[in-house]
Amino acid sequence: MTQSGVSQHLQKLEEYSGQVLLERTGKGIKLTRAGEQMYQQSRKILFALAELDQRVSDADPYHGTVKVMSPGSVGLKLYRHLLTLQQKQPALIIDYRFAPNQDIQLAMAAQSIDIGLMTSEATTDSLSSRPVGREQLLLITPRHIDIPDWQQLQQLGFIDHPDGAHHANLLLSANFSQFKHVHQFEKKGFSNQISLILKPVSLGIGFTVLPEFAISEFDDMKAIRCHHLPFTVHETIYRISQNITPLPPHVETVATAIDQYLANSR
Repeated sequence: MTQSGVSQHLQKLEEYSGQVLLERTGKGIKLTRAGEQMYQQSRKILFALAELDQRVSDADPYHGTVKVMSPGSVGLKLYRHLLTLQQKQPALIIDYRFAPNQDIQLAMAAQSIDIGLMTSEATTDSLSSRPVGREQLLLITPRHIDIPDWQQLQQLGFIDHPDGAHHANLLLSANFSQFKHVHQFEKKGFSNQISLILKPVSLGIGFTVLPEFAISEFDDMKAIRCHHLPFTVHETIYRISQNITPLPPHVETVATAIDQYLANSR
């Protein structure tokens, strides 16, 4: 649209609502409070219309694309299972992305994904959280460490990852009285690729803490040792969803498969 066309449409909106929707400051503009309210309410209407169109035209529980997003540890195990479902139902297309919790919540709030899995409950009012599974946190060291003690961990140093401090705090604080924070260990490396975090551990460079799903897919298990510490710590997996939006049939099919698989993997 031309600038004059945009201005005409904005003028008509303001005449229709009887409110000033934009505050014009020199060459710039910003939404007024009334403008922000109109924007938010209009988004809801547009999303509802899009959802109505999707539900009317797509009622087949085994046909359509389903966009799933989860942390890497869950995805390593779950994606393979969903591909098995797709093999049985070829018209059901799985679009799977790995992301941290914050990005998953933002994507679900924006309705850019169909199914979101997180290791913490949603904090956005428009989203609900349902626990669907859990995974145990494990301490992983190089193979030569039989029973890790505090001194050995300090000598090894820590292999960090995006959830490294969080996982270390949960597991190590429950099992080592000396633990206060992860910075007590020398940082020996970092990777944000879930499949690569254990590589430096396998080479003897350091230790790390990861959920069990991430460990099960590592290709050199003989080079590492997974330690089940005296005090077991689990991380809950939540499926998040829109509070007011029912799932289309094909999304419900995948959501049910995820719930059943994660429940059986506890």
